[in-house]
Amino acid sequence: MNALWSLFWPPFAGGLLIGVIGGAIAFRRRSLRNRALIAGFALSVAAAALWTGPLGGGDRFAQRVERDAQLTLDFYEMRQVTAHFHRAPLTRRLMLSGPANDFQRTELVRTMETLPGISDASWTSNGGGTPLILEAGAIAVLGFLFGLLVAYLRELRRRYNAQWNW
Repeated sequence: MNALWSLFWPPFAGGLLIGVIGGAIAFRRRSLRNRALIAGFALSVAAAALWTGPLGGGDRFAQRVERDAQLTLDFYEMRQVTAHFHRAPLTRRLMLSGPANDFQRTELVRTMETLPGISDASWTSNGGGTPLILEAGAIAVLGFLFGLLVAYLRELRRRYNAQWNW
């Protein structure tokens, strides 16, 4: 299992579960529909933010990928070069620093971008990219929408089967 999967499956699964429960409430009770959908959406995003931040999912992801990047640098015998993620806010952009010539700089950037979990690698620290918490929130919303779809299909099946009273 790669580091990116271990970061994003809990927000997706949480959004899916919240979507199924919120959809079951919303599709059965018309009076609570809007409140249930809005509350489910907000809970999905809050759960993703909680997982990425205070529960430490983002930091574990960053440590795992930074370790893989450092192992790659050690393999290429570039021990004076260091790799770390852009922080404040945490993103998937890898920042490289240390002595290297132009060829090494270009090839290290290309090599680091192929590691799972890294969206971009560079030698400069200008700009960070999309914060990890926003990416996790988007994945949670996607899971929530899939959960709503499952709840809707379940409700359609229930209504279809309710017409048969024999």
